[in-house]
Amino acid sequence: ILENYCKNNIVFALSPVQIGIPKRIIYIKNSTQNMATNYNKEYDESIIYINPTIISAKGKTRFLEGCDSCKYLEKDKAIYYTGIVDRPYLIEIEYYDIWKNKQRKIIKGFEATIFSHEYDHLNGILHMDKSLKIYKMTLTEMQEYRTKNPYKILSKSAPYN
Repeated sequence: ILENYCKNNIVFALSPVQIGIPKRIIYIKNSTQNMATNYNKEYDESIIYINPTIISAKGKTRFLEGCDSCKYLEKDKAIYYTGIVDRPYLIEIEYYDIWKNKQRKIIKGFEATIFSHEYDHLNGILHMDKSLKIYKMTLTEMQEYRTKNPYKILSKSAPYN
């Protein structure tokens, strides 16, 4: 179900709670900053984290985030509530893989941003709850904004709070 949703929608990742499935899973489709790969139905990294926990976080990044959970239709156009969000640069996580093996992993950079966004969904938090500023944008406007204001690494080592 998660894979099908990601293939048929323009997303970086998905948590099943976003589509009404009460499971603590994160599915990553695209961990790169290249949003064009989200349009490609064949591109799918299929990274799965089951019952993940963030053990530690440090550093700070900033990015304009959008979300399929925060969109609506206006005159047949999808409008997204987007927001500038600070996230950790590096996170250490524990999770289970699809074979039920407990794993530990360090994720950094843009992938940590994507993971953190989805992790918040598992805890009932939306990116708008953490946004420094909120906008309403079409997908095209979001892409244009991100081109002019790309993903920023503010610190790789500062404590994250």
